[in-house]
Amino acid sequence: MIFLTVLLLSCAVFAQEVTTEPLWYEGETHLKNVRQLTFGGENAEAYFNVEGTGLIFQSTRDDYQCDQIFTMDLNGENVKLVSTGKGATTCSFYIPGTDEVIWCSTHDHASECPKKPDRSLGYVWGLSEFDVYKSKADGSDLQRLTDTPGYDAEAAVSPDGKEIVWTSGRDGDLELYKMKIDGSNVQRLTWTVGYDGGPFFSPDGKHIIYRAFHPANPYELGQWNHLWEMQAVSPVTLDLWIMDIDGGNQRQITQLGSASFCPYVHPSGEWIIFTTNYADSNAQGMPNFDLFRVRPDGSDLERLTFSPTFDGFPMWSYDGKYLVWCGNRGERRARGETNVFLAEWVE
Repeated sequence: MIFLTVLLLSCAVFAQEVTTEPLWYEGETHLKNVRQLTFGGENAEAYFNVEGTGLIFQSTRDDYQCDQIFTMDLNGENVKLVSTGKGATTCSFYIPGTDEVIWCSTHDHASECPKKPDRSLGYVWGLSEFDVYKSKADGSDLQRLTDTPGYDAEAAVSPDGKEIVWTSGRDGDLELYKMKIDGSNVQRLTWTVGYDGGPFFSPDGKHIIYRAFHPANPYELGQWNHLWEMQAVSPVTLDLWIMDIDGGNQRQITQLGSASFCPYVHPSGEWIIFTTNYADSNAQGMPNFDLFRVRPDGSDLERLTFSPTFDGFPMWSYDGKYLVWCGNRGERRARGETNVFLAEWVE
């Protein structure tokens, strides 16, 4: 998911002065006591630990030129580096019941940041040489879990802490795979040509929710194959899908004709929260992204955020009492910076 940071940068017009926008907007009836946890840099994909006392997230800050993995307390303090400080990182997650975390990185392939994708291809995400790693929450005891050539990223952990689901290009297409927490017993879960990615387990451990684009005609298939040869993906149209944890019963949830991603299931199992530009998909230039929620059967679509700038990467706490997400609202040292926000969830 590191390429989603490119999305955030594309949404922004940078300035040097500090800017301030509201922390809460009219219509955000499900959010209470919104707090800003980070101030400065590009911060994304912040996810709770089971205890609800801390977050793990990726950030480009200080002297780092691309994302590294950090942890912090729920008040935004005690920020600590987890990753190596080399290469680029993305997609970190706590392993429930342990003091370990997983994250994805390019550091074993190059110490430098990956090259940006060729913009002559249009707005695309580049697929860099990522692998999935496991370590202690302080970064010690680092173990590499994947070693196939190409892209292995977008990883998340099951609620029992026993399995990892992730996206890989190892078989010539972007598909979802599952493995044990030690990297063994790899199983392929999806087989449709196109992009299947950004997966998360449901809180009951029975389902996997993800985003997908499957070419629907010869033109789309030709475009997909061309970009794949260039190791790039166009994220213009993505919808939410859900399946059983063995890959069975795959079914589409949304058909919004927009870019929808980062789905996460509420602890009750009754709602899925996600990021989409659906409300602004016809806007000229880069459309705005907001948080929405929907039932697992695709009904009762509801908009949750109303900021004129980016809101994305949501996750409910394991008890459902809080929501964390990332956006461009609040205090920023430069216009367009992305920070982490926390709110009490009001049902």
